[in-house]
Amino acid sequence: MTITTLTSRELNQDVGRAKRAAQEGPVFITDRGRPAHVLLTIEEYQRLSGAGRKLGEALAMPGLSEIEFDPPKTRIESRPADLS
Repeated sequence: MTITTLTSRELNQDVGRAKRAAQEGPVFITDRGRPAHVLLTIEEYQRLSGAGRKLGEALAMPGLSEIEFDPPKTRIESRPADLS
């Protein structure tokens, strides 16, 4: 993945260059030397935001089976309410 940085002026002068660069990775757009925006392809945006995932895919949590999880046992006892 290639990260490209363009000034706002460079973006305005050559939008096509920015779009081509976004095919290779994120394009940071700066204002007065500070990052202000990021240009991504729609596919990368959807991947990062989780857009387009179905509920079952989100709940499946890939990679979860690799994590060991053995929570401690808890004993909960009930007792009668004291109404005095």
